Amino acid sequence: MSPIFILAVAICASAFILLVVWPLVGALARVAPSVISVAILATLALPAAAATGSDLLTALTPSLLDLAGVALTALIGLATVRFQRWTGIQIEARHREALHSAIMTAARVAVARGLTREVATEFVSSYTRASVPEALKRLSPSTETFDALVRSKLLEMAER
Repeated sequence: MSPIFILAVAICASAFILLVVWPLVGALARVAPSVISVAILATLALPAAAATGSDLLTALTPSLLDLAGVALTALIGLATVRFQRWTGIQIEARHREALHSAIMTAARVAVARGLTREVATEFVSSYTRASVPEALKRLSPSTETFDALVRSKLLEMAER
């Protein structure tokens, strides 16, 4: 198979999971567990009631395959949620590291230039906003938190 065909199938599968499976798993999670248990038992019991001794496995096979499909779908949904959380945490950590690095760089420059506290604070703030706007946008620290972080890094650099 061509790589383009495989990529197209992967994209379609991802879209199906995000648009169909994920809302279905969310809806199933809200339903009371007793309702799910009754539905599973009814699905298994109806073919079994119609079957006789040796036909029991033959009668249960379609229901068991359906049940396995539901379980697999739920596992895929759970894996998708965990992957999204993990990548979100990784992205946030990268933004946080970039923000701290930019503040430290500007603080080093401000201390090296011998700027006064107010001028140094403004310099570090403006440098950081220009240097890592995406990190600030993603993390969106409050003004007080950002100013406290800038002041603490300036104080740390001044003590060295």
